[in-house]
Amino acid sequence: MALVRWNPWREIDTLQRQINSLFEDTIVPSTLLDRDLIKVPAAELHETGDTLHLRLELPGIDAKDLDIQVTENAVYISGERKSETKTENNGTIKSEFYYGKFQRVIPLSARIQNTNVTADYKDGILNLTLPKSEQEKNKVVKVNLEQPTA
Repeated sequence: MALVRWNPWREIDTLQRQINSLFEDTIVPSTLLDRDLIKVPAAELHETGDTLHLRLELPGIDAKDLDIQVTENAVYISGERKSETKTENNGTIKSEFYYGKFQRVIPLSARIQNTNVTADYKDGILNLTLPKSEQEKNKVVKVNLEQPTA
């Protein structure tokens, strides 16, 4: 069994999703409840034999406002969605968009070569290709079967 480092941000994200799902079908808008919770980008991790593919959903954020750091065991991403300043003489503006800073640490299931990571950012989707280290590619685990004693 692999040890996974505890990530408190994942717990907060899970709690936020559970609260949002409770109020999806009610009259009370969920934005009243989650406006003070930390927003983190949704992620999708796919593992193949040689690489890990990580996709992050980052709509409305410029590439220059992102900071991505990769270690052998995790991906750290932080950024900021900046608010657009608008001035109107008449009327009010109601916005449910979230503006502000975010950060997320995503632990990886295998050690990677963090010097060979490639990234592609298009239409608000960040794609990271994380090649596995040679030790992980050739890793073989022996399984011992114990014979029952009669």
